Amino acid sequence: MDAHCIVATLFLKSEEMEPANYTRVTEFVLTGLSQTREVQLVLFVIFLSFYLFILPGNILIICTIRLDPHLTSPMYFLLANLAFLDIWYSSITAPKMLIDFFVERKRISFGGCIAQLFFLHFVGASEMFLLTVMAFDRYAAICRPLHYATIMNRRLCSILVVLSWLGGFIHSIIQVALIVRLPFCGPNELDSYFCDITQVIRIACANTFPEELVMIFSSGLISVVCFIALLMSYAFLLAMLKKHSGSDESTSRAMSTCYSHITIVVFMFGPSIYIYARPFDSFSLDKVVSVFHTVIFPLLNPIIYTLRNKEVKTAMRKLVNRYILCKEK
Repeated sequence: MDAHCIVATLFLKSEEMEPANYTRVTEFVLTGLSQTREVQLVLFVIFLSFYLFILPGNILIICTIRLDPHLTSPMYFLLANLAFLDIWYSSITAPKMLIDFFVERKRISFGGCIAQLFFLHFVGASEMFLLTVMAFDRYAAICRPLHYATIMNRRLCSILVVLSWLGGFIHSIIQVALIVRLPFCGPNELDSYFCDITQVIRIACANTFPEELVMIFSSGLISVVCFIALLMSYAFLLAMLKKHSGSDESTSRAMSTCYSHITIVVFMFGPSIYIYARPFDSFSLDKVVSVFHTVIFPLLNPIIYTLRNKEVKTAMRKLVNRYILCKEK
């Protein structure tokens, strides 16, 4: 059964569980980022620029890794998967947000809201788990260099990527199952530009403390634990590199890769911890953090990896010259 079928099944079951004296909310109204027309036009130009940069940037990363024979190590295989998730993650909220800048009353159906929420957590959690896999890859490369090719073979890499997706799927199903069983009988305005559990749960016509507690543990606590574990892992790897290696090019390249991964980890987990590892009350910074998390963060991945990785930059330059500018080198 695919993701769409599972979301639809949960939705239908929630309707069966709905008490008879409730009038179910069939759509939600989004307040968006601003009500001022001029500000909306400025934001549209800014976020459209971001989105049009995210797509080609990550597509270029995927094509470069697929087509360049020198980028065959497990690290680049995982990077290509990360770039794919970034494309998907930014496409969950950005297109509708851009359209809504020109719509006076921004609406989303109940089913559409649940689907957006599902895919947001599915892809976001998958990306978190993938970052953990990439940390393990760096550990194997730095601490077990002679056995690296044996440990991180293509079969294991594929299994770890599939497990990352499976973990994200299970995590997302839990969030959706908790949301769809709640009664929504009156208020239907979400103070945001997209659907997320922190917004939807506030307008439920029931005591949502148990659901909120489970969500904080399943989203917030996991984010905090993974974040601390990843930072400690990379701190250990950097200490190993500085202690046991010289100043040769391979050491500098390994340290540069670790710093890139640390930057991505901070940008990914920081907003996630702020949003989900606390009670779901409204704060003034919520929209700013959400924009960074869903729109700007996916833009940073290709920039950080290409600026700090000489091999990727060289391969990209060759790819652009050969297939886009039609210059054979």
